[in-house]
Amino acid sequence: MAKLLFVLTASPYWTLKDGTRHATGYWAEEFAAPYETITDAGHQVVVASPGAVVPTVDMMSLRPEMAGGADGALALEGVIRRAEELRRPIRLSEARLEDYDAVYFPGGHGPMEDLWQDADAGRLLTEALASGKPLAVVCHAPAAMLATRVRGVSPFAGYRVTGFTNDEEDAVGLAAQAPWLLEDQLKELGVRFERGEMWKPYTVVDRNLHTGQNPASSGVLAKELLKVLA
Repeated sequence: MAKLLFVLTASPYWTLKDGTRHATGYWAEEFAAPYETITDAGHQVVVASPGAVVPTVDMMSLRPEMAGGADGALALEGVIRRAEELRRPIRLSEARLEDYDAVYFPGGHGPMEDLWQDADAGRLLTEALASGKPLAVVCHAPAAMLATRVRGVSPFAGYRVTGFTNDEEDAVGLAAQAPWLLEDQLKELGVRFERGEMWKPYTVVDRNLHTGQNPASSGVLAKELLKVLA
């Protein structure tokens, strides 16, 4: 049995360019689909967040139109209700890579508020990348890679990476209001940004780093993790 660390945002909002707060958190599918896949395979999940704050689910992600219909929304809610680990996260500052076999960062807009500048997220990502252990990051969670910079240089520079694209941000109506866009910042970080079709599953694997473009990619990413954990 493998033990996986799920690193979730602690922020229930994202501060927009005009200073207003956009209600958000983690995206339901990006937690629930991998959680179900990993735990159904008999592996253990531990949730960590900054300050051990109980993560907030983005309510938009539980709307039927965002979850593949009413049945899909109910299924996501069921997984989240069953996931006791969400109610008792550990402090991200106390997470030690040696205790885990793999690390996974789900997205949602929350990481754009806190994880992108969280020193503990940056430390864990840097250690995981160097360790060779499977590291999976999806959608907006690659924002946490920005916290890995030391004197402007990131260990992720040169890696092939995907994440939520500018076009997808524009399609959800938030690009014009965003203080910065994930795709732009990742390119400035020096990664080799790749993308697939909007809203369709698309993943990139470069050495031990697994990244997914959008919510639909999270389930695929989890299956890739299972293969390397076997």
